[in-house]
Amino acid sequence: MHIRQLSLVKCASNLIPSSRPGGIMKVAFATQDLKRVDAHFGWAKNIAIYEVTPDGHQFVTVIQFDGELAEDGNEDKLAPKLDAIKDCAILYVAAIGGSGAARVIALKIHPIKVNEPEVISDILNKLQGVLRDAPPPWLKKALRKGQESIFDFDEEELSHA
Repeated sequence: MHIRQLSLVKCASNLIPSSRPGGIMKVAFATQDLKRVDAHFGWAKNIAIYEVTPDGHQFVTVIQFDGELAEDGNEDKLAPKLDAIKDCAILYVAAIGGSGAARVIALKIHPIKVNEPEVISDILNKLQGVLRDAPPPWLKKALRKGQESIFDFDEEELSHA
């Protein structure tokens, strides 16, 4: 499998400002056409990665995969894709196998399956709105991926044995 990565050059003027706590969250999209979530994770030709905050989102990179991507039982082909998304908090896919999902979850990445192809920019706008308004506890946790853990009594329930 050959891998090619295309990224934007970052400078201070194109960074997303975030005035809210939680920082920047990276989100990955399995895509064939770079416009929609329309690919099975294992068969995806491209993984597009964006940074998202409650205040905005921006494209970070696309990793392109070629070679034999079809379903063949070869789990080794997932390794480069897992490495590509390791810093992401969420992965959007059209489909994902059980083994692939388990490996994604083991990296503390939340996989989300779309029921039909969905435009990436629409997903980003919806996600940004949820982050701005009232993110559910799982999304707050995803937003803090890679940051120091802080116990939040509003999110966790205490159990007494």
